[in-house]
Amino acid sequence: RSCSFTGFSTVQSRKLAKSLSRSSVRSRMSLKSPKAYSSLQKGAVIWDPKPLQVKKIFEALKKGLNEYLEAHQAELDYLSGRHKDTKRNSRLAFYYDLDKQVRSVERYIRKLEFHISKVEELYEAYCIQCRLRDGATNMKHAFSLSPSTKASRESLVELYKNFQECTEDMCFIEGALEVHLGEFHLKMKGLVGFARLCPGDQYEVFVRLGRQKWRLKGKIETDDSQTWDEEEKIFIPNLHEQFEIKVTELRGLATILVGVVTCDSINFFTTKPQTIVVDITELGTIKLQLEVLW
Repeated sequence: RSCSFTGFSTVQSRKLAKSLSRSSVRSRMSLKSPKAYSSLQKGAVIWDPKPLQVKKIFEALKKGLNEYLEAHQAELDYLSGRHKDTKRNSRLAFYYDLDKQVRSVERYIRKLEFHISKVEELYEAYCIQCRLRDGATNMKHAFSLSPSTKASRESLVELYKNFQECTEDMCFIEGALEVHLGEFHLKMKGLVGFARLCPGDQYEVFVRLGRQKWRLKGKIETDDSQTWDEEEKIFIPNLHEQFEIKVTELRGLATILVGVVTCDSINFFTTKPQTIVVDITELGTIKLQLEVLW
C-alpha cells in the first residue's frame, strides 16, 4: 500500500493532503463556542473523540425520539378523530378547547421532527470528520513508509494539521450533540436488602455523572419503610461519562463502604419511566432501586 504513494509529485501530494481539510465542519455548518457545551468547558476538554460511543448514543437517542414522535402522532390521530365528531355534535366551547389541544400536539410534533433532523445532521457531519480523520491517519502511515523527500515531509506536516482539525471538529460536534440529549429525571425508590436492612440503619447514596453529583441520606424506619432527605434529581446526559453510584452505611461517626458500581445510561433514552435495580454488593445482597424518566 505504501508503494502507491511513492510516485506522487509534489503538487499531487499537497493536493491530496489539503483535500482532507476542504470538508472542515467549520466551513459547512455553524458551531457555537466550546463554552456553550458542558463537555467542552475549561478543565474538561476532551480531545479524544469516541466514535463507537457516539454511535451507540446516537442510535439510542434517535430510537427514543422516534418513540416520542410515534406516541404523539397517535395522540394527534385520536384527537383529530374526536375533533371531527365534536364539530358536528358538541358545544362550541368544548370544540375550541379540543382544537387548541390538536394545535398544541401538532406544534410539539414539528419540534420533535426538527430535533430529530438536527441530531441526524450533527451525526452525519461527525461521521464525515471521522472518515477524514481515519484517512489522514492512513495516509500519514503510508507516507512514513515511503522514502523521505521534501514533498513527503511537507505532506506529513499538512496531514498532521488536518488530523488535528478533524479531531477538534469531532469534539465540537460531540459537544453540540450533547446539547440535544435532554434530561434524566432520577427518583430515589430505596434500598432493597432483605435481612441486610434493619430498623435504625442509616445509609448515604452518592450518584455522580461527570461533574454532576447527588448526595442523599436515608434511614430504615421501624416499620421497614425508608425516609430519604431528597428523592429527585435531574441529570444532564453526557456522551463520555457513566453513572457512578456509591453506597455507604453510617454508623455514628464511622462510615462503612457498602459498594461502588457504574451504570451505563444507554438504555435510558425511552419514553416510559424505567425502574432500575442496581446490585451494590457483589453478591447482590443490597440493591439500589431508582426510577429514571427521560
